[in-house]
Formats: sequence, C-alpha cells, structure tokens
Amino acid sequence: MKNLILMTDSYKMTHPKQYPENMTYMHDYIESRGGLYGYTKFFGLQYYLKEYLTKTVTEEMVKEAEEICTLHGLPFFKDGWNYIVKNLNGKLPLRIRAVPEGAVVKNHNVLVTIESTDSNVPWIVGWVETLLLKIWYPITVATFSYKAKQIIEYFLKETGDNVKDELPFKLHDFGYRGVSSEESAGIGGLAHLTNFMGTDTLQSLVFAKKYYHSEMGGFSIPASEHSTMTSWTRKYEKEAYENMLDSFPNGTIAIVLDSYDYFNAVENIIGKQLREKIQNRNGILVIRPDSGDAITNILFALESLENNFGYTINSKGYKVINKVRIIQGDGINENIIWDIYKSLKDNGYSAENVALGCGGSLLQGNSDSHINRDTHKFAMKCSCIKIGDKITDVYKNPITDRGKVSKKGRLDLIKTESGNYTTVNISHLKENKYHKNSVLELVYENGILKKDYTLDEVRSNEYLLFSPSNILNLFSKKE
Repeated sequence: MKNLILMTDSYKMTHPKQYPENMTYMHDYIESRGGLYGYTKFFGLQYYLKEYLTKTVTEEMVKEAEEICTLHGLPFFKDGWNYIVKNLNGKLPLRIRAVPEGAVVKNHNVLVTIESTDSNVPWIVGWVETLLLKIWYPITVATFSYKAKQIIEYFLKETGDNVKDELPFKLHDFGYRGVSSEESAGIGGLAHLTNFMGTDTLQSLVFAKKYYHSEMGGFSIPASEHSTMTSWTRKYEKEAYENMLDSFPNGTIAIVLDSYDYFNAVENIIGKQLREKIQNRNGILVIRPDSGDAITNILFALESLENNFGYTINSKGYKVINKVRIIQGDGINENIIWDIYKSLKDNGYSAENVALGCGGSLLQGNSDSHINRDTHKFAMKCSCIKIGDKITDVYKNPITDRGKVSKKGRLDLIKTESGNYTTVNISHLKENKYHKNSVLELVYENGILKKDYTLDEVRSNEYLLFSPSNILNLFSKKE
C-alpha cells in the first residue's frame, strides 16, 4: 500500500503547527498564472483522485511516516493524523471542486478549489498540494496536443473534404519510450487521447479503461521499425518492403523508408518496383521518412507518388494521392506542424495526404517544446482561512514579482450574463455554498469520488469554456 501521508514535501510535515492556532478552515485554489498560451485544456484530476485520494489513511501509514520523519530530522504531527484515522475512518476531510475535465479555460482563472471540511484538521488542504498540483502534467500534455489539433484542423478545413474522419488520426503518439515512468506514459498518453485517437503508447489504453471507463481509447496499425527493415540487409531492401505488403494484405500499414537511401526507396522501390502490388493491395500504404528535413522529404515524396500513383482533386481543389499516404514522425513540434501543412497547401496538396507522429515533445518535452510545471505557470495557493468564526481572505503580493500575486478569498468560476467565464470571490457565502452561476463541479468530498467522467465525456467537453474560433482566428491572421 502506498503511504498517502508521505506523498508531500518534507517541510509540509511541520506546517500544521505553523498556521494560526485557532484556524478552523482553509481554502486553496489551482490556476495557470500565464505561460505558453492564453489557455489550458483541463484533464487528469480524476486519475489522481481515484489512484490516491480515495484511499484511506491507516495506522500503519501513521507509524511508517513517524519513523521516516524522525530519521529525516522532522517533527511529525502524529495527533493530527491519528485523528483522521480514528475519527474520520482514514478519509481525507477535503472538498474538491473543479472545471469539467476536457474544458478549455483561459489562463488566470481558477481550475480547482480545495477546502477543508473538518475544523480540527484544516491544514490538510496545504498537505495535499504536492500531490494535486501534479495535474500540471496531464494538463500540459493535453494543451500541447490540443494546440496541434487546432492547427491541423485549420488546414484540413482549408484543403480537405473529410475533417471529421481525418482529424482524429492526424497526430499519433510515439512518445512511450521517451517518458520518465510508466505512470507518465499512462496519464500523459491518455491526455493526448482527449484530442486524438492514434497512439502507440499502450499504457494509455490501460489508464483509459481503468480510470475513465473507455473500453478502447485509441488505435494503431501494423508498422515497421528500422530493425525489421535492416535485418533483411540493404541488398534485400525491396524484399523487406514486399514482406510487409504480403504479411498484412488488408488495411492500413506503415513502412519506414530511410534506412539507406530514402529518395531511392520512394522513387524506385515504392514508386516503380512495388507499384503494382501496392495498387492491387486492399488498403492504404503509409510511408515514413524518419530523418532529414521534414518538408523537403514530404514534398519530394508527394511529387514522386503523384507521378507514380496518380491523384484526385478534392472539392477544395487540392490533390489527394492515390493509395499512399505519408507520416512524418521525426522532429515534430508546434512550429513544424504549421510549416508542414502550410507547405502542403502552398504546393497544391491536401492535408489529407500527411499525418504526424510525435514522441519526445509530446509527452516529455525536448529542446523544441516545454513540458513542465512552468510551461503554464501552475500554482496552488491559499486564498482564504477561518480564524474561529471569522472568514479572512489571504494572499501573497511580492513586490519582486508581480506575476506571482495570488487571488483572495473563497473562489468560484462562473459564467456571466454576457456569456464569458470569470473567477469571482464568494467569501460572503457560507463555506458549503457557491455562486448560482458556478461552472465548477463537486468531484471529491471526504474521501469519496463525487463525479466520474468517461473518456467520451472528456472529449465532448473540449470547447465548453473557450470558443475554438478564438484560436483559429489567430491561425488565419498568421497565414
């Protein structure tokens, strides 16, 4: 059993005695204080609630925590934790409200509120910060993936005929081997699946089923890697490709082509030697360049495939290659996504011809992307306490960094009469009362999960609090 008590920063073990002696209530909130975009896509809280906060604290946990803290050089507030075990049956006295999972929310708005529900242990709100603030990770992945989705959707609408069927499979998760842990693979990979349907991160499917009631959260296809091609040796490169076509005679498959001479593989092996077999095969062949300049490789392939396989002109006036597609799975980031699809449009090709695969920059971050807590400047701060019977708004206001000024009071996110969403102070209301126009949902109370989302619900909530037209307008101006 994981020890919930120890899932916090060391110094928080000393905090119960640092708060005012007669504090009986505490209220914290989580927000994005700015960062990379003007919005975030909220996702992943349910996983942390189910996996951790719905578990009960036990006497064994208290004993272990006391032993570790003592050896660690910290005083351990045993009486407080024993109170939770004995008087509350080990259930954490917290009330958590949050925006609907999948919602896109403008920065500087409250995403989650956390309140104490027992006057004897209000410090429990501060203790849970370390665990709950980890939602920055699935939110950041979901937001990056969502931004990519908006770019791809824009070009599909401009140059394609079938956005609804094409879009879900235009960005494939290649990130499993690049993450730091199996948990990162599961929750990060699932965050991507709130936007798309393509993945090679199997652990995300396990998490989708276990935590979000999805029988199958994403899909993949038979695809080659370099070892399955180079094991045939360069002399038999054609035979390696032919074996793929013969081994999987139906449906969509993908073959990596850059083991040796990518341009020869595209023009001569695929385009001439195997053309008839590809044309007669029952399904689509996807070719994958995996090194070099992405746009050069893609445009070369499209011109070669156009000459060798022919094409049709769709209703938007753009070319769609017959029988063959391309997936670019190397060096994908936000800027290159735009550049790739812009180059397709400029050269008369539909976005339908090309899909993308994304690894490091999607789930872990690399030199071209940022996947960390500061990407969207996530923070959890105390904004209200109760001393005896008096509610007091609290906040930080450092003169050295105005970007870290925090919000005051009990907070709620509401929909205004004009249709906008904004964060408001509700300290004038009783502790268990909220604004009549609140959009926050009660998701957890006293150890019990109160809202249980399905992955389908999360996907349907995508535009709930933020119009996609606001984002797409930015793209049209950029072009």
